[in-house]
Formats: sequence, C-alpha cells, structure tokens
Amino acid sequence: MARRRRVFRKNEALAELLQRSADYRNDKTSAIAAMDEFAAMVQDEFNKNFGFAVASDTEEALDVNPAYEIQEAIFDGDIFSDIFQITMLGYDEQPMFPMGIVTPGTEGEYVAYTMPNNGRIPNRYVEGDEVTINTYRIANAIDWSIKYARQARVDVISQALKVLRDGFIMKMNDDAWHTLLAAGLDRGLMVYDSSASAGSFTKKLLQLMKIAMKRNGGGNMASSDAFTLTDLYISPEAMADITNWGGSDLSEISRTEMERDAKGTIQRLYQVNIHELTELGEGQKYNNYYLNTLGGSLAASDVELVVGLDKSKEGKFIMPVRGDGINIMADESMIRSNYQGYFGDAELGFGVLDTRAVILGSL
Repeated sequence: MARRRRVFRKNEALAELLQRSADYRNDKTSAIAAMDEFAAMVQDEFNKNFGFAVASDTEEALDVNPAYEIQEAIFDGDIFSDIFQITMLGYDEQPMFPMGIVTPGTEGEYVAYTMPNNGRIPNRYVEGDEVTINTYRIANAIDWSIKYARQARVDVISQALKVLRDGFIMKMNDDAWHTLLAAGLDRGLMVYDSSASAGSFTKKLLQLMKIAMKRNGGGNMASSDAFTLTDLYISPEAMADITNWGGSDLSEISRTEMERDAKGTIQRLYQVNIHELTELGEGQKYNNYYLNTLGGSLAASDVELVVGLDKSKEGKFIMPVRGDGINIMADESMIRSNYQGYFGDAELGFGVLDTRAVILGSL
C-alpha cells in the first residue's frame, strides 16, 4: 500500500497559491479564485479526517498538524466516529430509519403452537414504523492576517486550520456524547457495586454491567442478535484502579495478556474493551452534563458515571450527514480589514436507535 504524502510544507505550488490569494491589487479575480481553490483543498481534507469522504492512499493531503508550536493549546480529539455510523444523505433525503416490526416485550405473541389435528393456524400481524433523526447546522470560522498568505507562512496557516478543524471535532464530540448519555438515562437502568467504596472501579461492577446488558436486552444466549457489553468508557481515575487491582481481582495471566493500544484502551479485558475518557470522572463535563443538565442520578454515595455500549451491531448509533459533509468557503468580506477569512458549516445529527445498546453504571 502506497504511503500518503503529507505536503502542507512550503513547496512551490502551495506557496504560489497562497501568495496569489493575497494579490488583490494586481489581480482581484485571480486572488479570489485562489482563495476558493484553497478552501476546496481544506474542505476535502477535513471531510477525509471526519470520515465523510474516503481518502486515497496516494492522494496528496494538507497537513493541518504543524511540526511544532510554542505554548500549544491541547484540543480534544475525536471520540465519536468510532461509535456512530456515518450515513451520508442528499439534501433532499429524509434521515428515516425502520424500527423492528416486533417490539421488545411482545416476542411471546409470535411463539409457535402445537396444533390439533384440525384447526386454523392463527394470524400474526406486524406493522412497520420509522424513526426520523433531526439534523441541524453547525458552523465555525477562522481568520488570519493577509500578510501570512502573502509571505506563504504555511506554519502559521496550518495552526489556524488545526483550530478550525478541532473546533468542529469538539462540537461533534459533545453532541454525540450528550445523545449517548440521554439514551442511557432514558433506558432507566443504573448498575453499581454496593460493596465497593465510592469512586472505586471494581471487577464486580464490570461483571454486573455485562450481566445487566444481557438480562435486559432480550433473547437468550443462542440469539444471534442478543445484546452484549463490548465497550466500557471510564475516567482516568477508574482506569488507574484497574492497574491497582490485586491478584484476587486480576490474575497474573490476565494482567500479562492485557494489551493497551496507542490511546490507552485496554483491549479485551473479560471480553470488554475498556476506554479511558477524560470527560468522565467526578466534576468532569460529561459527569456534570448527566447530573446537572439531564437531571440524572448516581447510586447513593457514588460520584462517577460509567458508560457501557454494545458496538457489535450496526444501525444502533447513527450519524446522518447531509451533502458532502463539511463545507468550507472563503470569506471575501475580510479583505477590507486586511484579513483572509474562511468559514465552514455542516448539517448533521446523532441518534441512538435502540437504547438497549447503552447501559450506565456508577462508582
């Protein structure tokens, strides 16, 4: 597989494009066209970053991660795209998704019967229904002094583009997780280990959440579509508790086999992926959102929220995106202020189509 070349450096082609975009006095038409061309390049790269478009292995890409920055701010990374299934829609398409024709709790109405020698087989009527996920507009913008384009200062402009991109990421992170937390609250289940001290993540809580996911999901162990706990999201403090588990909690064999990926995720601990989420934890923003905005509650004396998901099946966590995804455009009105401006927007939404795929716990 060919390696993607990262070319957002001060090469001749890019330097010429940036300088031409700043040359309003000599050729205003060409300058505006150059800004539009640059906006299209940024748009393509953003949509590949967000998974709204497929990136080519050989295609040149803008580098919006500069090699160095002094006193760099740390933006939040993407914590939504590995959960929500992106569904690209046209602007005239409705984000409608079919519900199961047999609703949970009515399975017994469709059980087979032992028939007498003479008798009519009963009818079984089902009706389909659909869920519509509302989409909405999000937007962001960034501006820089025109001198940076005139001087082809790719290092400065790449930092600005990173701010623009990561602003979209932070917005989508929050909207996605607010949806997950609301779905978990709506389900009405809270799992906790009554024997653990407040704020302590235990092996027992993990096992209780696995059991609760199975018991409350329907079906039996032979059901091909039965719900199971595949991923658990916990705070850094709870992740540290796992490291401190003794031999009675975690055998040396399990501890040796426990693997972490580059993000610190513990892979396959008791058949569950354990993710560290800094937004969870006592006093952190998703904990606070659940308690203060949604009005949820934890078990008595507990202080932290734990979020479990079943990511084994498609179609439970949906992210409809209209059009091409992120649209980036040049803002010609900034010329008067001696700035170049770029703004972007997208129309998208988030939905949990089955709350049985979400389960909450507390510690």
